[in-house]
Amino acid sequence: MDRPKIGIVFGGCSEEHPVSVKSAQEVAKYLDTEKYEPFWIGITNSGAWKLCDSPDTNWENGSSRPAVLSPDRSVQGLLVLEEGKYETIPLDLVLPVLHGKLGEDGAIQGLLELSGIPYAGCGVQSSALCMDKSLTYLVTSSAGIATPNFWIVTADEDIDPDQLTYPVFVKPARSGSSFGVSKVSRKEELSRALETARQYDSKVLIEEAVVGSEVGCAVLGNGQDLIAGEVDQISLSHGFFKIHQESDPESGSENSTIVVPADISTESRALVQETAKAVYRVLGCSGLSRVDMFLKEDGQVVLNEVNTLPGMTSYSRYPRMMTAAGLPFAEVIDRIVSLALAGK
Repeated sequence: MDRPKIGIVFGGCSEEHPVSVKSAQEVAKYLDTEKYEPFWIGITNSGAWKLCDSPDTNWENGSSRPAVLSPDRSVQGLLVLEEGKYETIPLDLVLPVLHGKLGEDGAIQGLLELSGIPYAGCGVQSSALCMDKSLTYLVTSSAGIATPNFWIVTADEDIDPDQLTYPVFVKPARSGSSFGVSKVSRKEELSRALETARQYDSKVLIEEAVVGSEVGCAVLGNGQDLIAGEVDQISLSHGFFKIHQESDPESGSENSTIVVPADISTESRALVQETAKAVYRVLGCSGLSRVDMFLKEDGQVVLNEVNTLPGMTSYSRYPRMMTAAGLPFAEVIDRIVSLALAGK
């Protein structure tokens, strides 16, 4: 029996390109190649697509070939340039391993919808919704899920700093990880924080700081059939959590430690997991997502953000939470792919 042909797309044009490459390298270690036939499709920083042998450190300069997804739904696969001619490689599924803009915001999902190729993870609508933190808050709060108080500032708007209750966090509304995020403790710092955020997005989110512990929960599955990973917790020595901002993330962060399982009560753990599932369903997520939240001293859980294509590196939170729940990374990948092959 032929193995399903899986196109794994990684790299991309966002600031999270290096993290995506590391995620793909980790997927390469654990993908069952006896069960699936992988085709590694790397996207360079400039946006060029290349079919390569693996996502190793030399993938851009090795024996890679130019390749694009065919927009013709009757082809449902790759067009690979070979000696001046295009070779067609049919694909049964695409597994996006892309983070941030053009990977986690519905863009690659829309391209795959046009191409008619099934893909793993969230669809166009939920990807776009979760990428915009302000829209995420509007939808989830309407469903009764607690969110921070927040304000939106567009490209041509100003905001009166006296109307805010400090401290606040200023962040790009539609960007991944912690790029462009600032903690503002005094109104005199607001203008510079807005400038920093606008380097990544014209739409800026300002939200009141939530006093509580930062926790997260990995979610896997579709509809009512969901698996929640073990809850993790961010322990800070100072400052705020800046994921993927470290110079050497494999050796740890300078100001934070991720504790799995979280040092919280059994009741709080269950509430965090159930809230994560509720957020996942309300936003229409499928396949996988990581839901980040705050756990307040009074036991209330407040949503922070949702990552529809969370990091899959050796130090990333999603695989660590699932491993702690008894699902090793190889099984997680197999379940994500199997779900997509079975149809969303």
